[in-house]
Amino acid sequence: MSVQSAAADVDVDLRQLFASLARNWRRIAIVTLVVTGAAFAFASLATRHYKAEAQLKIETGESVYTRPNGANDNDKPILDEEGIATEVQIVSSTDILKQVASKLNLARLPEFDDALNMSALSKLLVIAGLKGDPEEIPPEERVLKKMRENLNVYSVEKTRIIAIEFSSRDPNLAAAIPTEIAKAYIATQGSAKVALNSAATAFLGPEIADLQKQVKDAEARVATYRAQSDLLMGGNNSVLATQQLSELSSELSRVRANRSSAEATADSVRKALQGGGSLDAVPEVLSSELIQRLRERQVELKTNIADLSTTLLDNHPRIRALKSQLADLDGQIRNEAEKLMKGLMTQAQTAQARENQLVADVNTLKAASARAGEEQVELDALQREANARRQQLESYQANYLAAASRKDRNYLPVDARLVSEAQVPSEPYFPKVVPIVGAAFAASLLIMAIITLLRELFSGRAMRPAAGARFDRIEQVAMPVIRHEPAYVEAPANIEPEGDHVAEAAAQVETAAVPLDIVAAEPPPADVRPKRSSFGEIDVEKAAEKLIASGAARAIFVSPEGDEAAASAILVAREVSDAGLRVLLLDLTASGAASRPVLDSALFPGITNLLASEAQFSDVIHADHYSDCHVIPVGTADPVRAMRAADRLPIIMQSLTTAYDLVVVECGPADAQDISRLVGDATEVFVSMLEPDDEVAQATVSLIESGYRNLTLVTPVGHETPGTPVPGRRSAA
Repeated sequence: MSVQSAAADVDVDLRQLFASLARNWRRIAIVTLVVTGAAFAFASLATRHYKAEAQLKIETGESVYTRPNGANDNDKPILDEEGIATEVQIVSSTDILKQVASKLNLARLPEFDDALNMSALSKLLVIAGLKGDPEEIPPEERVLKKMRENLNVYSVEKTRIIAIEFSSRDPNLAAAIPTEIAKAYIATQGSAKVALNSAATAFLGPEIADLQKQVKDAEARVATYRAQSDLLMGGNNSVLATQQLSELSSELSRVRANRSSAEATADSVRKALQGGGSLDAVPEVLSSELIQRLRERQVELKTNIADLSTTLLDNHPRIRALKSQLADLDGQIRNEAEKLMKGLMTQAQTAQARENQLVADVNTLKAASARAGEEQVELDALQREANARRQQLESYQANYLAAASRKDRNYLPVDARLVSEAQVPSEPYFPKVVPIVGAAFAASLLIMAIITLLRELFSGRAMRPAAGARFDRIEQVAMPVIRHEPAYVEAPANIEPEGDHVAEAAAQVETAAVPLDIVAAEPPPADVRPKRSSFGEIDVEKAAEKLIASGAARAIFVSPEGDEAAASAILVAREVSDAGLRVLLLDLTASGAASRPVLDSALFPGITNLLASEAQFSDVIHADHYSDCHVIPVGTADPVRAMRAADRLPIIMQSLTTAYDLVVVECGPADAQDISRLVGDATEVFVSMLEPDDEVAQATVSLIESGYRNLTLVTPVGHETPGTPVPGRRSAA
């Protein structure tokens, strides 16, 4: 089944809606004044309560000048959000409240002990078991319970301030309790610091004595081990064996370098002598003074020979003498070079011997250094232990002296201070007469106005057809009248039935939220007797199947033959309901022929009561005694008064199609004009008949000529259901 929207067919009449406030102003005013008076009486007679507030500031109490040298940022109190919240819980702790209750002797006050001065009513409630006996609770717990009920401790947002609020019937007590709580908190913090300081001195004294002995023993072990291991310290704070090994290693490297240099030089001189090459390329030869003097003499002789060769021949005695001297000089130079080579070889051999000696010494020192290193490791471990114990001893001694001095001078500042004491309040914070009375007046007035508007809206009186709706506005519609048998006359011969136009068309049903209509059935003229004709009809089961298959939202039944033919509407409604659909049967007959057999009575409120604003939808919808179908009967209201609100009938009809899958309307002997106010989208029109006589044919032809071509004839003959009248001939009564 589709859904039919009625948002464009109905509107809320705001003028009619808000006019209900004026019509019911007396009731609204009476209820508002009663509630306001009750609020005023409560505010005037209620017990006065006073509230006062004290404030604590959480801060570091230690001065920068008195803070111990070893103190750091980790020793400061935690002042973050969690730290402040922790202090809030400490302020409202049981121990502090007990101290304040004991100091102010709150147990003697009836305000803090329900067991004192109990009223007769309270005693009766205790005896009856409707109230707990306060004497079963210890007096201290009763006082603490009342204190917690009136106490409010909280941290001021984005600050390090803790506010302590307390309310009491006595203004002086309301100011004294939060101040005493703050002082008790500060005293508790100071006592805690004193206890911690005493515990620290009690712990540090014996520890210092033990550490002094341990330091002495550790240092003695260091000295003993040093003496036993013969670990002599050299330069750079290193063991002597290690230092000697380093020096010998350096000397060995130097000797090896000298030996290598001497061997290389001697080898180069030997190669020059053996190969007959020039000795001038050897740096060591050139560096010899004797060889250089010989070279100078050799150069001088070569110069003289060259000078004399210009005037004398080679065989001249003078030249021959000079050449002989020159040859002697070459021999001397070679002899000196050989001597130099031998000296270098001797130097290399000496360096080799020195190197061998140094290698032996280094190997000896290596073993000694390794042994000294192991001993040094053990010595260092003993030294570290002694140093650690000495540092711990010095730290403990400094802390002990600081703690002892604070204890002697009684200087233990707490990390909180009272920045604002509670002042005695001059006015009660509860009750506030003007706000309470004003709030009661405004709330009661608003609630009564809302209730009145909702009643007017749900009753349907504030609904009106929307602009552009498809149904016409009518001033008054006549109620159904008693139908009598018309006189039969011959109708003109040209009136022919239009049975070809009777079709079974299905329309899609769309859910909407609008309400319904009642139709007046006018009797056809008595001077016209239509020509008898025959039409094909279907039974109740076929009609129900047609409605289910087409998905119709409305089924309009016209019964030209009177009350007995109304059985078709009842039977079809029950058949569709048994198929599982939500079905409503609306009775618009004058005699209640469609609802009386279903409800077994004609005294139920119905459509006329709904139109006359005497009932709501929930009051006029009843259940069929023999099926799941719902029924709206004719009702018991004055028909004339009901018809004055006939313009609301299409709205009511549309609302029913929204709530139900199918609305079956029994109209009685109505004509096309009457049922036009009931027809909407997805509507099927049926003509109920008992016998296919001319009366039925005339009504059928009239409906077809008026535009209802998709007309279906249905008969209840042969179908019996409990509570349904047996079809027969009887005029509408």
